[in-house]
Amino acid sequence: MAILNNRLSQEQYAENFSDEKPAFENKTAAIVEANRCLFCYDAPCIKGCPTSIDIPKFIKQITTDNVKGSAHTILISNIFGAGCARVCPVEKLCEGNCVYNLLEEEPIQIARLQRYSSEMAIENNWQLFERKKSTGKKVAVVGAGPAGLSCAHVLSREGIDVTIFEKEEKGGGLMTYGIAAYKVSPEFCEDELAFITSLGGIDIQYKQELGKNLSLDELQKNFDAVYLAIGVGETSKINIPGEELNGVVDAIRFIHELRTQDFNKTAVGDSVAVIGMGMTAIDAATQSKRLGAKEVTMLYRRTEDEMPCTEYELSIAKQDGCSIIWLAAPKEIIGENGKVKSIICSKMKLGDPDASGRRSPVDTGEIFTLDVDMVIKATGQKPFEELLNSLNIKNVKGRISIDENCATNIKGIFAGGDAVNGGKEVVNAVQAGKDAASAIMKYVLSRIHE
Repeated sequence: MAILNNRLSQEQYAENFSDEKPAFENKTAAIVEANRCLFCYDAPCIKGCPTSIDIPKFIKQITTDNVKGSAHTILISNIFGAGCARVCPVEKLCEGNCVYNLLEEEPIQIARLQRYSSEMAIENNWQLFERKKSTGKKVAVVGAGPAGLSCAHVLSREGIDVTIFEKEEKGGGLMTYGIAAYKVSPEFCEDELAFITSLGGIDIQYKQELGKNLSLDELQKNFDAVYLAIGVGETSKINIPGEELNGVVDAIRFIHELRTQDFNKTAVGDSVAVIGMGMTAIDAATQSKRLGAKEVTMLYRRTEDEMPCTEYELSIAKQDGCSIIWLAAPKEIIGENGKVKSIICSKMKLGDPDASGRRSPVDTGEIFTLDVDMVIKATGQKPFEELLNSLNIKNVKGRISIDENCATNIKGIFAGGDAVNGGKEVVNAVQAGKDAASAIMKYVLSRIHE
């Protein structure tokens, strides 16, 4: 067994990482699907969307061939409408709430219809928004991910000048660096970012990291308000022996590497164990298989009923040939010559519910061993607790504390997205950005004569 790159041909990589949910091929196909919509009153699909896109309206606009109007309806509520149509777990959000589910019929393909309109807007660079006259106010946004860019776009539309400070070389945050390549390509992320910033009034400065070469004090001096959309950090440690062996990989770093270089340059093992069962774990497991791993085994300490990923995501892993072992908790990683050789797991059973309401796993005392050469940790991400404490920003175990106006304990500093909620969906981050923009506008405009 060995960890190697360049396992497959270029044709195989291209096939394995092709678009998982392709858009409608033509206008006729989109209109036929749109005409299935019942255009419900008080539509449950809208309630299932964290950004409250008027779904029946944009679908109705597709049926009348008003694609530009349809795109505007989507993007006025969610400027990441095109990206979210690719990566949202729609089976538990909009499509999961479609009334057709109650009729035991296939729900409307809302995501594909959303892609049809919003991607056409990006491809044709439709100018759907007009920026208001500048107010002279300036806002700094730290983080060019969905929360930061969503906030920036709303503020800029209202005539507020926004400078975004991003620690990476590209914008997009999780969309660019943290999601499986078969869901959304880096090229698409660049196009979506360019579309969002084409409004004007948004300047992005890259390789600017808070606490390193970016000072919060300076931002406070130079801007009328600051929005922290810093997300969360690397994967949390699992604190078991052998975690530092060569071949134990952080899932976030693994996906980041895959997103920033050619597929044939990303190394993967013959036999891979993935610890976790969230969306990131699924992405790590499926992409390991698509990179050429012979065996991929997912380990989860609870049962399928408690898993954080969706049934659809789990089905992708199964279709790709990943194995799943439920009620299995890693106990120790065994090495040989400094490299991973195997992983020892405890067999678990479910006990009483924990603080989240899920039943807690309890060690049965039994163990089993898997021969592996690579272990990918996908056990949740660490918030930036140390950084926040150094900046005197109130937080709870690294999650920034905010009030109902998205404001932190420091006047003029606001926060949102994963840095506050600990890590949710892209669409939740987009809504957090909108909420913060509304609060920030009230704050800076109330000081217009200062």
